Amino acid sequence: MFNDMQTRLWLLGLLGAASLLAQDAALPNCSVSVDVPNDAPVALLGVSPAPCSATAHGAALMLDLHLALTLKNTGVNRIHGVTLRVVSQEVALGGVGSVYQPSLNVGPGEAFPVHIDTQLMRPAQLAGGPAVQVHLDGVLFQDLTFYGPDRLHSRRIMTASEMEAQRDRDYLKRLLAEQGLPALRQAMLRIQARQDSVPRLQGRVVRGHTVTTAGLGAAAPEHEEKFAFLKFPDSPVEPVQGSLLIAGNEARTPVIDVRNRSGKAVKYVELGWVLTDPAGHDYMAGSMPSTDANFSLAPGATARVRQDSTLGFSTSGQPVSILKMTGFVTQVEFADGKVWVPNRQNLEDPFLAKVLAPSIEEERLASVYVRKGVEAVVEELKKF
Repeated sequence: MFNDMQTRLWLLGLLGAASLLAQDAALPNCSVSVDVPNDAPVALLGVSPAPCSATAHGAALMLDLHLALTLKNTGVNRIHGVTLRVVSQEVALGGVGSVYQPSLNVGPGEAFPVHIDTQLMRPAQLAGGPAVQVHLDGVLFQDLTFYGPDRLHSRRIMTASEMEAQRDRDYLKRLLAEQGLPALRQAMLRIQARQDSVPRLQGRVVRGHTVTTAGLGAAAPEHEEKFAFLKFPDSPVEPVQGSLLIAGNEARTPVIDVRNRSGKAVKYVELGWVLTDPAGHDYMAGSMPSTDANFSLAPGATARVRQDSTLGFSTSGQPVSILKMTGFVTQVEFADGKVWVPNRQNLEDPFLAKVLAPSIEEERLASVYVRKGVEAVVEELKKF
């Protein structure tokens, strides 16, 4: 379908010889094609390119891509999210990326931009054809219906994000209706404060199976640690038990058993981690998805979520020792495509409130507040 109808835009010709790219330089021959199927609910109106550069990395090139697509809603439903699949080489490591545009509110006939700012790897010897191909992977509508091939699991990702956005907008609307503009203004200030105060933690995948603790002196002994859990009363899936191996600032092979306590089959579960260091400081450490394509959890059944890797954690360049890990369910997708996300009451748990950053929608509305004031936030809430 996607190859049947191509809107091909040659921005600057074909990819030139790799010998000219031994150092970081603008690409004189960088080309991009944008493929839009004929039955898509959007049409491509144009592309605004910025300089495309490349850096040689051995036998590969790193392409630094910056451009904006202008799309038009050609359907009858309002669009609330779009995902693009950006490809420089299907089989090369780092050759496929994604661009997700959430929090849209685009009516029929309206145009909107989608910015692509990404880096991709491409074999230097590869010749012919466009340097980069952009494909429409998914469109999410206001009623949570979906269009697209969904190669990037766009439906689940965008549905969860939209449900979080609806949750947060509904909260702010209630706050405005019950307490007025001063309360909404204070909510925007709290979001800004959380953006600035949430502790930042960097995680990296440690290669191999040897646990190291660079920066912590002698190697710390490895030991097994049980997960602690936060459990939400309305969550359709609950964590039952779990453990991981810890040594210094590194965690290896976390496993968590989860039980489906709903009456519907579940095909995806995602759990968040909170790391606590020996000084009692808490950090949001990341997420743990059920990446097995065959993952299935029948009503009442138990299954295992596992991550076969070693992760090292640091902040401001300094290793963060791990005392314990706390897990909680952040997302559930049912077999019918419906998605569950935590409600506001769940996220206002004092333990989580210290470590969770604002949602994408909260950050967007806070940005509107900073640029235009609280009245502009009110007008933005009225659009939904």
